[in-house]
Amino acid sequence: MRSIIPFNDDWLFAPKELTTGTADDQFEVVTLPHTNIVLPYHNFDNLEYQFISTYRKRFTLPEALNGRRLFIEFDGAMTSSQVSINGRTLGEQDGGYVPFSFDLTDHLREGENVLQVRLDSTERSDVPPNGYVVDYLTFGGIYREVRLRYVEPTYIKDVFVKTFDVLSDKLRVECDVTLKNAGGSPFVGKLAVMIDQPDGSGLVGSDQAVTLTAQGENVVTVTFDAAALQAPVKLWTPESPERYTISVFLQPSVKESSLVFSETDAIDAVEHRFGVREAIFKDDGFYLNGEHFKLIGLNRHQTYPFIGGAAPKRLQRKDADILKYELGVNIARTSHYPQSPHFIERCDEIGLLVMEEIPGWQFIGDSDWKALSLRDVEAMIVRDRNHPSIVLWGVRINESWDDEAFYKATNKLAHDLDPTRQTGGVRFFQESQFLEDVFTYNDFSNTVVEPKQTPHLITEFNGHMYPTKTFDQEERQVEHALRHTRIQDKQLGMRNIAGAIGWCAFDYNTHREFGSGDRICYHGVMDIFRLPKFAADFYAAQGIKAPFVRAATFWTLGDRSASGVDPLYVNSNCDEIDVFLGEEHFGHFLPDHEHFPNLPHPPFLVPGLANAAVWAQNYRDLRIVGYQNGQPAAEQRMEAGTIPRHLTLAADDGELHADGADMTRLVFKITDKYGNRLPFSFAVVSFEIEGPGELVGTNPFPIAGGQAAIYVKATKQVGVVTVRASTPRLAPAEVKITID
Repeated sequence: MRSIIPFNDDWLFAPKELTTGTADDQFEVVTLPHTNIVLPYHNFDNLEYQFISTYRKRFTLPEALNGRRLFIEFDGAMTSSQVSINGRTLGEQDGGYVPFSFDLTDHLREGENVLQVRLDSTERSDVPPNGYVVDYLTFGGIYREVRLRYVEPTYIKDVFVKTFDVLSDKLRVECDVTLKNAGGSPFVGKLAVMIDQPDGSGLVGSDQAVTLTAQGENVVTVTFDAAALQAPVKLWTPESPERYTISVFLQPSVKESSLVFSETDAIDAVEHRFGVREAIFKDDGFYLNGEHFKLIGLNRHQTYPFIGGAAPKRLQRKDADILKYELGVNIARTSHYPQSPHFIERCDEIGLLVMEEIPGWQFIGDSDWKALSLRDVEAMIVRDRNHPSIVLWGVRINESWDDEAFYKATNKLAHDLDPTRQTGGVRFFQESQFLEDVFTYNDFSNTVVEPKQTPHLITEFNGHMYPTKTFDQEERQVEHALRHTRIQDKQLGMRNIAGAIGWCAFDYNTHREFGSGDRICYHGVMDIFRLPKFAADFYAAQGIKAPFVRAATFWTLGDRSASGVDPLYVNSNCDEIDVFLGEEHFGHFLPDHEHFPNLPHPPFLVPGLANAAVWAQNYRDLRIVGYQNGQPAAEQRMEAGTIPRHLTLAADDGELHADGADMTRLVFKITDKYGNRLPFSFAVVSFEIEGPGELVGTNPFPIAGGQAAIYVKATKQVGVVTVRASTPRLAPAEVKITID
């Protein structure tokens, strides 16, 4: 039978090129995912990670072959990997964003085997996305997971589940199963496909005889109708992301005519989750399961402070949760490359829509470069086409010029590989040749231009037009939020626009040509640590379910031009608010539908504070109470005076796995007495750790913007980790994390 074995432990790493004969004492022991260098969160040169490194793995076979084939599978390594086993080169993979594998079988030996990877992490001009300047960094390392896959000589190579006519009684599910016979003899057997209900309450199946020639490959299609799925069908939606389980079994037989299927006799089995849903972009917008559905989203880079792209499963899944539950958006664009399988899987689970696109940024290379790009299209779609969260393939290099032959080829390949989804191609000019299904457009007009081509989706806006730091002057941070507010309000009122995906969710490291003085692009509605700016509060007010109220102010009287806090904007999903100054009721306010008529939850505009909250005796604590259905539902208090009162420390997770790779974020803040961050408290915070864990990040940390984060990484020992944070003049803070 098939066997999948994680292969992430006990790798050896050297930050230089070493031959297979080099002694192991030139290496250090690491666990994957791994970054080739841990860096500061800012103020570093991208050349620091651009070097050739060597990874080595000594291993004996965890299971006997017993006639099976053994593959090694890499989810991603940046940027160009040359893989060898026992001194024999298996091949080279150029490009770091898509998976690749090699067959080890014919090169294994008894006892110990030695796998070695020569990893070139330089920004090679012949490998996408490089060739010119790129507004993001391609951090080095084997930064995603690796596994071993045992299969019989005849095995299931791929499973693709397609759904059609899901809103009618003609609904059908087609399962394309690709079978591979790597053996020297023909194969005769039976293929069985079974579908389980989302709640596990029912199982339906279909089987049929199959034959393959020696060294042959064949695609077998198995179809189920609505009755087989035990209607009513449970649709995948953002509110209820129901997923069915499909299991595929392959069984051999000596005599085809006498074959009776038996799961216990199967020589291979594969399981996938899929959703039943219809997602279509039309001239008058986007439709999900037959209903007009406005898209409000943000772009996401996969990189993190300190560790680059080498974030384990927990952190990847956390990003999806932040987008869905903290920012309240309904779609994410994976700018500008295929992202972690863990992130996509979590989007499936929680009902977050995804536009996924190929690697690239403005530049198109020569024919060899284009061939790699086409390979990326194929690898991306084959890897992810069973994910119901993905509603659009991006098959054009972001913001590149037209190239008719190239983009006809990427578009055709996408449709051949996945006839169930539409394609888009992100461009920056309206006159661009429209070859895809959806005109995906980066609109930096600071308004919303009338579409010339439909279906039309705004894939970026704002971003570099108004970079904003967490420690910028208050009025800039307010204006940053208002720019997102205005664009989303306007697009929501235009039915011929499917939606708008803002640039971007999180600040990110970049090259010197694009970032601020510390080489961070401060384009996010959250900072690089995934902590909110005022613009994040706008998105949260539109999309999260819990009652929410946040004032777009630091409640200081000298941080806007000409001083004061007038007017005050409040982001909230409440029906109405009361504003208090100290114990005095200042006023009752309704959402500003006049200026933002299309938003589900417009911000509240609170005028008149120039006279009410002035210097001297009238400057008092701010209190805002939000009401839903006439009842108090949410409240915020802000202290007048903003003297640092507390150092807070909080872990996203209270438990980690003792696998040497698991990590969680530690958020620390300097706050007023009510817990609001103080953006101009430029304190130095020091950390101490006890127990089986490691701190990843700057220590001591000179905090800016009143908030930041580091990470705790588990070792392979169980126990309790205690982290203490301290800074002068404030009481220390402490958290405990269990490693098991």
